[in-house]
Amino acid sequence: MPCPTEIKPSRHGRRQWSSLLKDPSVLIAKIRKEARRLGFFRVGIAQAGTAPHYKFYRRWLADGRHGDMTWLVRQARKRQDPRLVFPGAGSVLVSGMNYFPGNRLADSPLKGRISRYAWGEDYHEVIRERLERLLQYIRKEEPSADGLCYVDTGPVMEKAWGGQTTLGWIGKHTNLISKDRGSWIFIGVILLNIPLRPDSHEGNFCGTCRRCLDACPTGAIVAPYVLDARLCISYLTIEYRGLVPRRLRPLIGNRIFGCDDCQEVCPWNGFARKTTEGGFSPAGERMTPELIPLARITPEAFEQRYGNSPIYRATRDGFVRNVLTALGNSGKHEAIPVVEQALSDSSPLVRASAVWALAEISPERARKVLPGVQGNESDPLVLEEISQAFA
Repeated sequence: MPCPTEIKPSRHGRRQWSSLLKDPSVLIAKIRKEARRLGFFRVGIAQAGTAPHYKFYRRWLADGRHGDMTWLVRQARKRQDPRLVFPGAGSVLVSGMNYFPGNRLADSPLKGRISRYAWGEDYHEVIRERLERLLQYIRKEEPSADGLCYVDTGPVMEKAWGGQTTLGWIGKHTNLISKDRGSWIFIGVILLNIPLRPDSHEGNFCGTCRRCLDACPTGAIVAPYVLDARLCISYLTIEYRGLVPRRLRPLIGNRIFGCDDCQEVCPWNGFARKTTEGGFSPAGERMTPELIPLARITPEAFEQRYGNSPIYRATRDGFVRNVLTALGNSGKHEAIPVVEQALSDSSPLVRASAVWALAEISPERARKVLPGVQGNESDPLVLEEISQAFA
């Protein structure tokens, strides 16, 4: 849900600029100092107006590259200008917080890979609380200030705005890159009614590098700065609610929530620093969890384990779909019992994923088991997977 945290106008009625704004640089310096104290490594400032890259964004939507994320279409008009979200917005404050955990983990086919940003607590909660405190501070320093906070959930193009400031630039993988933090950063935005002096543009430092394009397992970065979500493993394992297209399933490997490959190879992430934010400290079971136990996780256990994590976004059924896809890609026969157990799950999505996983691990076992499953199955999604397994 959008923050929104809103600071109401002063009870004094008419808004009068304080003496601070006679020299706005004083207020800017105070804001940046407080932001650093709250854990943001930098605050960029842009002038509110038509969003950068908005025309490109509309073309991207028209080309269908957003997949099933229909809310992006519904919110498109508001994303055009923050003043449509917060009338009277004068400035866009874009804050960056480092989440790089510093871990480099060995891979294993029976362990799932989870994107680093989900190793700790839900970043929405952590950053929203800090933004609220920063906004309260601004309100204290300038009583006429009003504002709204957003953390990756409202109609605000955070990365595009950040790329207009000293915070960083949009890389060819479409993530925001900071010179001294790389791209392992969370972004929070405050729409502020005060017209502060905007930053100079950081500039783009990707040069001729195309490592992110070459590293993408599914070719989702179809051109520099152009991501097709329909091919992106992060979209397929988090936002997408259906069965992963068959041709893409083998390419997902053991990734069960998100994908960091394009960031792993980015040279600028050589400058990443380990986060000091306790909320982003990795929990062991969220880094490379054992896949076999996760394949039988119940909705109640999923909520208990991941209720305060970004992983909750995938939903229990979507997450188990991912786990079964990874087990199918593992080819490990020790996974067969739990995969066969999933054939009787209450979710058609899970059952269909189990059909594919079993056929991938052991075609012989699938030929013995699936005819009996077919005779008791009525869901068309599962029946279609069974027919494809015998094709």
